[in-house]
Amino acid sequence: MKLFNCQQCSQPLLFENNLCENCQSELGFLPELMTLSALTPLESGFNALADDSNSVWHYCQNKQHNVCNWMVKEPGELCEACDLNRHIPNLQNYEQQQAWQELESAKHRLVYSLLRLNLPVVSKKDAPEEGLSFDFISEENVVPDGAQTTTGHALGQVTINAAEADSVDREQMRKDMNEPYRTLIGHLRHEVGHYYWDHLIAENTPILKSYRQMFGDERADYGEALEKHYATPLANWQENFVSSYASSHPWEDWAETWAHYFHILDTLETAYEFGIQIQPVHGTHSSLATKITLDPYQHLNFDELLNQYLPLTFAANNLNRSMGQPDLYPFVIVPKVREKLGFIHQLLIQNQANALNDMPDK
Repeated sequence: MKLFNCQQCSQPLLFENNLCENCQSELGFLPELMTLSALTPLESGFNALADDSNSVWHYCQNKQHNVCNWMVKEPGELCEACDLNRHIPNLQNYEQQQAWQELESAKHRLVYSLLRLNLPVVSKKDAPEEGLSFDFISEENVVPDGAQTTTGHALGQVTINAAEADSVDREQMRKDMNEPYRTLIGHLRHEVGHYYWDHLIAENTPILKSYRQMFGDERADYGEALEKHYATPLANWQENFVSSYASSHPWEDWAETWAHYFHILDTLETAYEFGIQIQPVHGTHSSLATKITLDPYQHLNFDELLNQYLPLTFAANNLNRSMGQPDLYPFVIVPKVREKLGFIHQLLIQNQANALNDMPDK
């Protein structure tokens, strides 16, 4: 994630900030410019100091619930990220409102990454068949018609059980599922991976052929594959997959690898913005030395990105252990997984190029 600066006083700002602690300027994220801006209040709306077009901006309607700091052009509208919601938790319940804040924080970070990659972000409200939508469901409420309670994806409809926003419940589920890692952002990245598989691969014959060579044939019976996985997980999954669940079916291999690709992008961009450099004091550890010099959203060579990422996570894992915390990135990227990540990177780089070529000339 980018590190922003207040245009009023140059105070460093984070993506989630809605107030500059130094000069007290209100802040808002401008998705059209992909930047966080200090705001100047008008009689109605705001001028954004990062925008030299003199446009009048307004907060997303969900700002009132403390779940969004994004800006829109018309009062009362929802921003690109919030407009993707179909069902949200019961806001009359304080714990569920807190859960929604956690869910939206993770989802807005996800949407930021999708926009940076020039991936289509279209709400089902505008495109019922092809669009994307989110249900944040709590089992404490009556489940709406057409919704499910379990986290998953179906035809662009992503469901996240709001219990995942509770760190205690999530940790218990992580232990029950024997997982090394379980987070809201991980769930969201995984589930939208299924959605973008439909849009980037399913109808593109050459890419689908390459996908099957890399991940396997997705036409294998999905229900049977999951049943087999839960009954007898693959013993040597570490040789070819990023997680045990990835070994269950080619669709899940794709979604798990896609999620890890997004983990890498976000972590590397944050390290890049902070100018992080790792230089072990003992020269014998030169393989652990790195300086994060690459913007992962723009760099073409994925191997070079990974060569900076791996020493970074090795250092971060050890910093976490110094504080008695779990590893930041408790995974091993074996050569086969590296190939799969590279496949996704090249696919998205090409998609960005196509999106730019399709843009009308100004």
